Amino acid sequence: MQTPGLLLRKRIGALFFVFTVMFCLLGGRVFWVQFVKGAELADMAVQNRTRDVAVEAKRGAIYDRHGRELAISISVDSVYANPAEVAKAHKEAESAQKLAAVLGMDEQYLLKTLSSGSSYEWIKRQITPEQAQQIKGLKLKGIYLTPEYRRFYPKGTLASHVLGIAGTDNVGLEGIDYYYNDLVGGTKGRIIIERDAAGRDIPEATHKYIPPVNGGNLVLTIDETIQHSVERELDKIVQEQQPKAAAAIVMDPHTGEILALASRPTFDPNNYNATPASNRRNFAINDSYEPGSTMKTITAAMALEENIVNRNTHFNCTGSVQVGKNTISCLNHKAHGAQTFAQIFENSCNVGFVRVGLELGMNKYYQYLSAFGFGQLTGIDLPGEATGILVPKQSARQIDLATMAFGQANAVTPIQLTAAISAIANGGKLMQPHLLKEVLDSEGQVTRTTEAVMVKQVISEDAARELCDIMQGEVTDGTGKNAYIEGYNVGGKTGTAQKIAPGGGYLADEYVASFVGVAPCDDPQIVCLVVVDAPQGWPHFGGTVAAPAAREIINDSLRYLGIPLRNQDPDKSAALQEQVIVPDVINRSAPEAAALLKKRGFQVQVNGSGDRVWLQSPLAESKQAKGSVVSINLAAKRQTGAGAEVTLPDLRGKTMKESAQILGDLDLKMTPAGYGIAFEQSPQAGQVVVCGSTVKVGFRALSP
Repeated sequence: MQTPGLLLRKRIGALFFVFTVMFCLLGGRVFWVQFVKGAELADMAVQNRTRDVAVEAKRGAIYDRHGRELAISISVDSVYANPAEVAKAHKEAESAQKLAAVLGMDEQYLLKTLSSGSSYEWIKRQITPEQAQQIKGLKLKGIYLTPEYRRFYPKGTLASHVLGIAGTDNVGLEGIDYYYNDLVGGTKGRIIIERDAAGRDIPEATHKYIPPVNGGNLVLTIDETIQHSVERELDKIVQEQQPKAAAAIVMDPHTGEILALASRPTFDPNNYNATPASNRRNFAINDSYEPGSTMKTITAAMALEENIVNRNTHFNCTGSVQVGKNTISCLNHKAHGAQTFAQIFENSCNVGFVRVGLELGMNKYYQYLSAFGFGQLTGIDLPGEATGILVPKQSARQIDLATMAFGQANAVTPIQLTAAISAIANGGKLMQPHLLKEVLDSEGQVTRTTEAVMVKQVISEDAARELCDIMQGEVTDGTGKNAYIEGYNVGGKTGTAQKIAPGGGYLADEYVASFVGVAPCDDPQIVCLVVVDAPQGWPHFGGTVAAPAAREIINDSLRYLGIPLRNQDPDKSAALQEQVIVPDVINRSAPEAAALLKKRGFQVQVNGSGDRVWLQSPLAESKQAKGSVVSINLAAKRQTGAGAEVTLPDLRGKTMKESAQILGDLDLKMTPAGYGIAFEQSPQAGQVVVCGSTVKVGFRALSP
């Protein structure tokens, strides 16, 4: 039997043991919390009692080469919420209702957002100043405004494909804004505020501000004045020709600087969602096309460099040439007869260039294609550049070489062709095209400069100089006459290429019209390329669709740049300048036809009565003196149907698709013969026939 003293000692010992164990456990827990998990728990505590708000950096401005603003950042307010604070105040429903009324948002969506229990939720980004003022007046618990920056493009659509767009998160999405996002975007800052358990700011607690670092300012090589000229001419083409796409580039051949670059269709970067996303595709950079006869310039450069020809080398064109089992023809099978090499260039003679290409041979031709940069990226500082498409050398046949020589088989991008022609203009040096001129900091100090990069010497100065002279003859005496400018010796080359059909072969009624120009030829300062994809109506040739636009761009640019006039033959220049291309007005309404003719500088003589033009004289595409009279014959629009009568329009110069559409609109049927362009019809234009009648239309193929 234990004595009371012994029992007491045992109880005290047990109690001491328990206390010792508890103390060790507590000490271990303190050690674990303080030393093992201390840093992590401290961070959690800080996060629990602090609010961290991002402060957007100001996106750098984008200027043209003379410091004119093309893109700037403007300050706007954005709304965010701390739903946990809103919940503590039991104001979720009230806040959602008031915010919905001010911001025009869905109340149920806002209620769900404010009831999420999180510590940070965006309500609406980049609101108007009026909305911001109203929200400040509401003084809603847990609802805050924070300043952000929004991209603003003061010139609207000007240079939109170059500038691109920036999203609400201050990140570049397309164009220069995307390509140089790291330079122009800056670094975000932070505001850190410590709060108590009730969510109130602690007056003496931590309030830390980490300022943002604003982005650099970009100075582009683009010249706003030249860009305006380019876009004006593209807009004219779109209005008159209604093409699927168009592009124009003006480049300094000596430095690779892009002075202007534009594509159509276009968009307003201030409201880019208002137009289809396809409008933002940059045709000048992202797309490839068969260049047609503009590629003859590159073939000519190869032949001159290899001493296969000189400007006086003699050729004889019989209208066609046999390559294996294939026959290649000139336009309309026209035999050009005896010509010099300069003349086959001026006449865009397919037969002559086939012979030149075959004499160059496969290896040399591909060697020069690579040297001129075809099938490769030019390295221009814009996203999404295409490489173009070349027939693989290992599978290329003689017929492929023959067609390459005059611009078929291979596909190029507009920027590739511009860079290649610039190599001819500058004495044989292939320059890398670029858009960034320099970068400025917030103080206006230059932090980075883009130097001109010569990729390689592709042909000699002598060959380049001789080719420039030959290109000048193309404008004064050849297919490029519509690019002639009095006082400036402009050189160039036209191109009209049939488009490739989706399933192979070529489309009978769609073309790519283009013109590439160099000016002045004795000391080239600019290279200008205009490309028009699928112009509608007649004519659709590079010399009539693209050359006039290039002429206006080159003329404006040279005068703006202060390039002095050269002496020209006054009689020839006056005669050429007085000539104007007659537009196609067949099947247009009477007011529309008259307005188009007057816009071109013609007087209009109207014959007959009605609302549709069925005949015009002179015909479309012919050259007439400015101010001369164009006669149009009208026919009344009769009720179609059984027994109704209609006047047959003149279908000459129309594609098969256009002819079928015109006749279909008049409730007439068509029997086609051949393919290409209409050159005859039966019954004749002007005859009155019964609706439902069949019209036989003869079509003649055109070589690209």
